[in-house]
This record gives sequence, C-alpha cells and structure tokens, in this order.
Amino acid sequence: MTKSFSNFADFASFIASETGTDERSPLYEAAFIEHDERAKLSPVDETEQLEMPDPEQARAAVEMVMATLFDVFRDTRLEPFASDLAWGFVNSFHVVAKRISDREDDAAKELGELARSFDPSEIYASQIEEAQLLCQTLQGCRDAMECMRDHAAEVYRVETGRPYSPTRGSRVSNGVTASMIDARDYLAARGRERREQFTPEGPVVAFSGGQVWDDHEMLWKGLDSIKARIPEMILATTAQTKGCDAIAQAWAAARGVKVIMFRLDRRLGAKAAFVRNDRLLALKPVEAVVCEGSGIQMNLAQKLRQAGVPLHVVKLDQQRATVPSGQRMARRA
Repeated sequence: MTKSFSNFADFASFIASETGTDERSPLYEAAFIEHDERAKLSPVDETEQLEMPDPEQARAAVEMVMATLFDVFRDTRLEPFASDLAWGFVNSFHVVAKRISDREDDAAKELGELARSFDPSEIYASQIEEAQLLCQTLQGCRDAMECMRDHAAEVYRVETGRPYSPTRGSRVSNGVTASMIDARDYLAARGRERREQFTPEGPVVAFSGGQVWDDHEMLWKGLDSIKARIPEMILATTAQTKGCDAIAQAWAAARGVKVIMFRLDRRLGAKAAFVRNDRLLALKPVEAVVCEGSGIQMNLAQKLRQAGVPLHVVKLDQQRATVPSGQRMARRA
C-alpha cells in the first residue's frame, strides 16, 4: 500500500514509527529533555513557553535526509560527490552546535560573575534566575544538536567507511560514537563538564603511520587485540587524513573509542612534526603502534623505546600481498 503525506512532520513520524526500535531512540530521548517548561535563548529575549522537537521525529528526519542523499546518488555519475555533500550536512550540525556552545560559555561566565556578587534584592534574584534559565536552555539545545550531529556522522561513517572529522577543533560526543578531540582542546580543557568531555579518563594508546597503506584489516585486527586487553583505551594519533592514521580513526569511530588528534602546528615550520611527537609522548602512553612511514615515524618509535613504552612496529612488507589493478586486469585477459 502506498502512503502519501501532506507535510514533512507526518513523513518523519511515519519513519519514526517504522524504525522505533532503533538503538538511537534512547539517545535522542536523553538529549531532547525539557528541564523546564520555560525557555530563554539569549540575554535580551523574554522567557517563553517553547517545547523541544519530538525526539523520534528528529531522529527519523536525520536518518531520512542522510540515507536519501546517498541513495539518490548511488550508481550515478554524482555518486563520488555524495560523501562531500553528506560531510557538509554533518558539519552544519557541528558548526551550529559549536556556536551554541560558545553562547553557553558566555552565559555561564555571566552566571558565575552574578554568583560572586551576591545581593539579597529581588532584582538580583530575578537576574540570577534568568541567567540560570539561559544556561540551561542553551545546554539543552547544544545536547540536541550534538545528538543529531553524531547520528548523521554515524550514517556518514557507515556509508563512506570514514569517520566524520571537523577540519579543525574537536567533536566531543556523549553517545555511542567516538569523540575526536583536538590535542589543543585536550590540553586546554576548562570547566567541569567540558573538562570531562575534552580530557577523557583512560589509558592512552599512541598510534602513528605513513600516508600510504593498503591493508586496513591488519591494522583493525591489531587495534582490536589491544582494545581487548585495554577496554578503556583512548587512541592518540598524529591525525593525518589518509593512510594509517585515517584507518585508525575509522576503527576508533566504529568501536566507540575516543581519539585525541595531534595535528601539525604549522607555525613551528620544519620542526612541527617532531614537536608533535614530543607532545604525544608527554601523554605517557601505556602502549603504542607505529607503522612504517617516514623519518617522523622513525623518530617517534625511537622516543617511545627510550621512554620504555611497549611498542608494536608494523612494516610495509607485513601487509597482505596486493596486486595492482592493472595486473589483475591483465591476468583476467
């Protein structure tokens, strides 16, 4: 039977009812909580009676948009561009969540200043109540936006095989997906809640490798064996966008392992990669994996050995034998 819908909300409700057992439903319900019947979205806005969106409709809408985007382009000449468009969709949620987070930080700062200058007057009581409501409203909006971003990011990962990662900064997650934390955010985390997100507790496993690597299954199996021994591990990588680091970050996203990304600080010039190695070592990793690459990996491996860190060195020739595509075609002929 064909169903027709007069508006998007009805369509989203239908999708939600058809996929209501989705494991993300509890995550949406937790993120879309209304802590107060009232809402205040900026210091100058009046308090209003505004509800949160229906969590099931929101979940269905995100899934529907992402899945439809890939399905429409699949097996067409536009298929190579689907991942770029999908990344942009995920990134839109991320950018908006970051803006809300910045406003939340400003509101929390204002609330802190009010709390330090206590005044028993009714005006003061009203001001501090409004400041608390503003912080609470913005926190709820941020939680909801991050929940939708993480869901969209998971669809992106499943479809492309690569985790969504912002071009700069961090992506912290309260859900089942892995957080990808920029090293600068990790080292400069502040505030109790944000510190817990940006400086996760757990043993660090360092990982680095070259930008050319074919056998991803080999690396996944190796990382799986480490996680079996160190279930609460946090992966710290040298954050290259292709090759070994990209494979390791994809593994972390699939396994729900938090990642600390040590990107190059281009301001340091030629010594940037070596400084990055030192900063990675300063985390005092309990174990490390270094795949053959350049002198940067050799330098890191040497420093890890000197520090007494258990080290797995993976050579290029340890990969499964692969046959270039041109040779495969010749053999078929």
